[in-house]
Amino acid sequence: GLWGALTALSPQDWEQRQEEDTLLIERILLLIRNVLHVPPDPTEEQGVDGDASVHDRVLWALHVSGMDDLLKFLASAQVEQQWALHVLEIISLMFRDQNPEELGALGQGPAGAEHREDTQELEMLRQRELAEKRARALQRPSR
Repeated sequence: GLWGALTALSPQDWEQRQEEDTLLIERILLLIRNVLHVPPDPTEEQGVDGDASVHDRVLWALHVSGMDDLLKFLASAQVEQQWALHVLEIISLMFRDQNPEELGALGQGPAGAEHREDTQELEMLRQRELAEKRARALQRPSR
Protein backbone atom coordinates (compact mmCIF):
# COMPACT_ATOMS: atom_id res chain seq x y z
CA GLY A 1 0.00 0.00 0.00
CA LEU A 2 0.96 3.63 0.36
CA TRP A 3 2.91 3.12 3.59
CA GLY A 4 4.87 0.26 2.03
CA ALA A 5 5.80 2.51 -0.87
CA LEU A 6 7.10 5.16 1.52
CA THR A 7 9.07 2.80 3.73
CA ALA A 8 10.63 1.17 0.69
CA LEU A 9 12.40 4.47 0.07
CA SER A 10 15.27 4.74 2.49
CA PRO A 11 16.54 8.26 3.30
CA GLN A 12 19.51 7.67 0.97
CA ASP A 13 17.21 6.65 -1.87
CA TRP A 14 15.16 9.79 -1.36
CA GLU A 15 17.99 11.86 -2.75
CA GLN A 16 17.56 10.11 -6.10
CA ARG A 17 13.79 9.79 -5.98
CA GLN A 18 11.80 10.60 -9.04
CA GLU A 19 8.93 13.01 -9.54
CA GLU A 20 6.33 10.25 -9.12
CA ASP A 21 7.79 9.39 -5.69
CA THR A 22 7.60 13.05 -4.67
CA LEU A 23 3.96 13.21 -5.79
CA LEU A 24 3.19 10.03 -3.84
CA ILE A 25 4.71 11.46 -0.66
CA GLU A 26 2.76 14.69 -1.07
CA ARG A 27 -0.49 12.80 -1.63
CA ILE A 28 0.09 10.70 1.48
CA LEU A 29 0.77 13.80 3.59
CA LEU A 30 -2.36 15.49 2.22
CA LEU A 31 -4.42 12.36 2.93
CA ILE A 32 -3.20 12.29 6.54
CA ARG A 33 -3.92 16.01 6.89
CA ASN A 34 -7.43 15.64 5.47
CA VAL A 35 -8.26 12.67 7.71
CA LEU A 36 -7.07 14.53 10.82
CA HIS A 37 -8.92 17.66 9.72
CA VAL A 38 -12.36 16.01 9.96
CA PRO A 39 -14.14 17.67 12.92
CA PRO A 40 -15.55 15.49 15.70
CA ASP A 41 -19.25 14.62 15.58
CA PRO A 42 -20.62 14.69 19.16
CA THR A 43 -23.68 12.62 18.18
CA GLU A 44 -21.46 9.83 16.83
CA GLU A 45 -19.00 9.92 19.73
CA GLN A 46 -21.31 9.42 22.71
CA GLY A 47 -19.29 6.61 24.27
CA VAL A 48 -18.52 5.85 27.86
CA ASP A 49 -16.19 8.26 29.67
CA GLY A 50 -12.63 7.22 28.95
CA ASP A 51 -13.39 5.77 25.52
CA ALA A 52 -10.93 6.84 22.88
CA SER A 53 -12.36 9.30 20.39
CA VAL A 54 -12.19 8.64 16.66
CA HIS A 55 -9.41 11.23 16.48
CA ASP A 56 -7.43 9.41 19.19
CA ARG A 57 -7.88 6.08 17.39
CA VAL A 58 -6.61 7.63 14.15
CA LEU A 59 -3.57 8.96 16.03
CA TRP A 60 -2.97 5.51 17.51
CA ALA A 61 -3.18 3.92 14.05
CA LEU A 62 -0.63 6.45 12.75
CA HIS A 63 1.66 5.58 15.66
CA VAL A 64 1.30 1.80 15.23
CA SER A 65 2.00 2.07 11.50
CA GLY A 66 5.18 4.06 12.15
CA MET A 67 3.87 7.08 10.30
CA ASP A 68 4.75 9.31 13.26
CA ASP A 69 8.42 8.31 12.81
CA LEU A 70 8.23 9.26 9.13
CA LEU A 71 6.71 12.62 10.07
CA LYS A 72 9.55 13.21 12.55
CA PHE A 73 12.07 12.36 9.83
CA LEU A 74 10.43 14.72 7.33
CA ALA A 75 10.28 17.49 9.96
CA SER A 76 13.92 17.18 10.97
CA ALA A 77 15.77 16.29 7.74
CA GLN A 78 17.45 19.28 6.15
CA VAL A 79 16.83 17.93 2.63
CA GLU A 80 13.09 17.52 3.30
CA GLN A 81 12.22 21.17 3.95
CA GLN A 82 9.72 21.15 1.10
CA TRP A 83 7.36 19.16 3.37
CA ALA A 84 7.69 21.46 6.40
CA LEU A 85 4.29 23.15 6.05
CA HIS A 86 2.45 19.87 5.46
CA VAL A 87 4.12 18.29 8.50
CA LEU A 88 3.49 21.37 10.65
CA GLU A 89 -0.20 21.33 9.76
CA ILE A 90 -0.44 17.59 10.49
CA ILE A 91 1.24 18.04 13.89
CA SER A 92 -1.08 20.93 14.68
CA LEU A 93 -4.09 18.75 13.85
CA MET A 94 -2.68 15.87 15.92
CA PHE A 95 -2.72 18.10 19.02
CA ARG A 96 -6.01 19.80 18.11
CA ASP A 97 -8.02 18.43 21.06
CA GLN A 98 -5.25 18.68 23.67
CA ASN A 99 -5.23 21.09 26.57
CA PRO A 100 -1.88 22.98 26.62
CA GLU A 101 -1.78 22.99 30.45
CA GLU A 102 -2.19 19.22 30.59
CA LEU A 103 0.50 18.71 27.96
CA GLY A 104 2.83 21.04 29.85
CA ALA A 105 2.21 19.16 33.10
CA LEU A 106 3.01 15.80 31.49
CA GLY A 107 6.65 16.05 32.53
CA GLN A 108 5.73 16.71 36.17
CA GLY A 109 4.18 14.59 38.90
CA PRO A 110 3.70 10.80 38.98
CA ALA A 111 2.70 10.55 35.31
CA GLY A 112 5.78 12.54 34.34
CA ALA A 113 8.06 10.34 36.44
CA GLU A 114 6.60 7.23 34.80
CA HIS A 115 7.05 8.83 31.38
CA ARG A 116 10.70 9.67 32.19
CA GLU A 117 11.33 6.09 33.33
CA ASP A 118 9.82 4.74 30.10
CA THR A 119 11.93 7.15 28.06
CA GLN A 120 15.11 6.14 29.91
CA GLU A 121 14.33 2.45 29.41
CA LEU A 122 13.74 2.98 25.69
CA GLU A 123 17.00 4.91 25.41
CA MET A 124 18.90 2.07 27.15
CA LEU A 125 17.37 -0.46 24.77
CA ARG A 126 18.28 1.73 21.80
CA GLN A 127 21.88 2.07 23.00
CA ARG A 128 22.12 -1.71 23.50
CA GLU A 129 20.79 -2.30 19.99
CA LEU A 130 23.33 0.14 18.53
CA ALA A 131 26.15 -1.58 20.42
CA GLU A 132 25.03 -4.97 19.09
CA LYS A 133 24.94 -3.61 15.53
CA ARG A 134 28.46 -2.22 15.91
CA ALA A 135 29.69 -5.55 17.31
CA ARG A 136 28.14 -7.45 14.38
CA ALA A 137 29.69 -5.00 11.92
CA LEU A 138 33.15 -5.53 13.46
CA GLN A 139 32.76 -9.32 13.30
CA ARG A 140 32.11 -9.32 9.56
CA PRO A 141 35.14 -10.40 7.55
CA SER A 142 36.66 -7.63 5.48
CA ARG A 143 37.19 -8.19 1.78
